[in-house]
Amino acid sequence: MATCAASQTGWSYKGKQKWRMVLLPIFLYFVHLIPVNPIKEDGLNPKSRKRIMPDLLTEPPAIDPVYEARVYCNIPTIAERSMEGYAPHYFKLVSVQVLIRHGDRYPLYAIPKTKRPDIDCTLLPNRKPSHPQLEAFIKHMSKGSTAQMDGTLSSLPRYPSHSLCEMGELTQTGVVQHLRNGQLLREIYINKHKLLLNDWTAKQLYLETTGKSRTLQSALALLYTFLPDFDWKKINMRHQWSTIFCSGSCDCPMRNHYLEEEQRRQYSLRVKNNDLERIYVDMAKIVGIPTRQLRASNPIDSLLCYFCHNVSFPCTKTGCIGMEHFKVIKRHQLEDERERQEKKLYFLYALLATHPLLNQTVNRLQRIAEGKKEEIFVLHSAHDVTLSPVLSALGITEARFPRFAARLVFELWQDGKRPKEHFIRILYNGADVTFQTSFCKDYYKRSSKPMCPLEKFVSFVKRDMFLVFNSTSYYDACRRRPL
Repeated sequence: MATCAASQTGWSYKGKQKWRMVLLPIFLYFVHLIPVNPIKEDGLNPKSRKRIMPDLLTEPPAIDPVYEARVYCNIPTIAERSMEGYAPHYFKLVSVQVLIRHGDRYPLYAIPKTKRPDIDCTLLPNRKPSHPQLEAFIKHMSKGSTAQMDGTLSSLPRYPSHSLCEMGELTQTGVVQHLRNGQLLREIYINKHKLLLNDWTAKQLYLETTGKSRTLQSALALLYTFLPDFDWKKINMRHQWSTIFCSGSCDCPMRNHYLEEEQRRQYSLRVKNNDLERIYVDMAKIVGIPTRQLRASNPIDSLLCYFCHNVSFPCTKTGCIGMEHFKVIKRHQLEDERERQEKKLYFLYALLATHPLLNQTVNRLQRIAEGKKEEIFVLHSAHDVTLSPVLSALGITEARFPRFAARLVFELWQDGKRPKEHFIRILYNGADVTFQTSFCKDYYKRSSKPMCPLEKFVSFVKRDMFLVFNSTSYYDACRRRPL
């Protein structure tokens, strides 16, 4: 969830103005989220306790906050259509790099003076949503003591197990979401394209996760159905301390500058919204706390859990939080997103935030194109605050904000007719978005090729990302003040 960024990113705002400490989590929520909906009866205001989970059938002609929330929750109910692995028959798939967001989780924050949503985080194969491999997954996770895991990862649980979820804990829904992701990718990349053979080696995998149990567990769930009953001794899970995966290249003052400017823009838009202010005042009265305290508690995070798990919103003797509260918050979010794209501050932040990760991706693809056989399958298990700036930096502006268990895939293909030529495809939640990228839009208009030349991606990451900063390198762009 977006709010987790404030505590997980590689930067610190100590000593900055007090408002930044409050605005960062608020900004990261309103920048794109989607929540709320119906739990157990507690005897308070029963008329407000209707279930409000509509069937997700076809996309509505106009933006519908409830529909968008359902898409965001990503409840695993229907088979997913996917375009991964599609190419002319004479192309050979040589590498796949996957960036995922963790699956459904319990809130990071609680709404003050309300009962926490009663969600069970133990894994029960006979409870919906479930997966045919869930029971086998649980058994296999109990044998994982021989895996190599960096730093604190070895001390984290390999699957969720609390009868009342802990804050931020992956739920059974989150596990199932990634079991489905792994199964889908296996059918395409292993069964169809033989990317990894039965005798695959540890060197052919690169696995990386942040230090949160929900990202580690999401990675393991996907990996289990991608490589069923894998040998634990071949698993080397690397720890990434930053949610933007900047590794050793996190020192970038201008990245922080653009994020702070974007926070100011977002805050200005929020305080001008009278409907939003009215909703916060009303919600604060319901729970009996000051409006400022309610904002600071990030109610949208908790409401998202209620909505995704079809649980009634919290009530007090004063009243209930309801769908009308959510709709106003969601409407503001959509307005903020439109303005965010127009102002470009977030885009500038995204370019600098994601360059280290994209640079690693490009370097790895280049090595494989040169004939190296290592790290041909890569999995980065991350957060929405990882995927969202990557999408922005690539120019994929029409993409929805990363849902639970979202996946962004980079495929590297070799042209069988011209073996020295390599191409990439980029897919977001199964949809081919290659030619939505800023570096391949024009190529698509001029060429009949079904994919983007690898050189286009390389040039974008190594050079073109810095042009908007009037710079020629990441180091220079990180320190050059805007004109």
